[in-house]
Amino acid sequence: ERELKLMGPINPLALEEFDSLEERRSFLQEQLDDIRATRKELRKVIRSVDEEIVSVFAAAFAEVSMHFTELFDQLFPGGQGRLRLINPDNLLETGLDIEARPSGKNVKKLSLLSGGERSLTALAFLFAVFRSRPSPFYVMDEVEAALDDVNLHRFLGLVDRFRDDAQLLIVSHQKRTMEAADCLYGVSMAPGGSSKVVSERIAASRVLNRTGALATG
Repeated sequence: ERELKLMGPINPLALEEFDSLEERRSFLQEQLDDIRATRKELRKVIRSVDEEIVSVFAAAFAEVSMHFTELFDQLFPGGQGRLRLINPDNLLETGLDIEARPSGKNVKKLSLLSGGERSLTALAFLFAVFRSRPSPFYVMDEVEAALDDVNLHRFLGLVDRFRDDAQLLIVSHQKRTMEAADCLYGVSMAPGGSSKVVSERIAASRVLNRTGALATG
């Protein structure tokens, strides 16, 4: 009896509170088990997606890399260009380096090339992607603006190799690029501030020879 008195007053609602807390504990345990099961499934999905990403990326990189090497050799005869993975052991986070060495130059870094050479190298990469993932048409905005006559000639030869399989829409201020087109669209400012679109189909007598040289009849 003395020990009971030392325990103090008894909570008559203790059993009800216990049942309520036990119910709450059971609910939270179910939620926790559900979260753990969901996390386990999500990890499986993430692993599966990562494996698919690695597989697709590896195949795409191999294809683009092959085409880049071929196109670089065409744009820079005697030169060497290749794509290199910065971290080939981790394809999910790796970066990409473009190594370019035009003929007669002992450099690989793009920063050491001239503006025209960098532009042409970038175009080689762009067209390598085009060739790996073909599309019905491509849109380019003044991509040849920094090219001199020699490099522009090479660029137009590259365009000619793609024109049979796709339409190329090129925004340009270069006269030679316009001359190589099948159809021209121009935008001029009409009186009153409104713009006017004009179009002209280039004469059929214009042909591009096998070396990419432009001839007009």
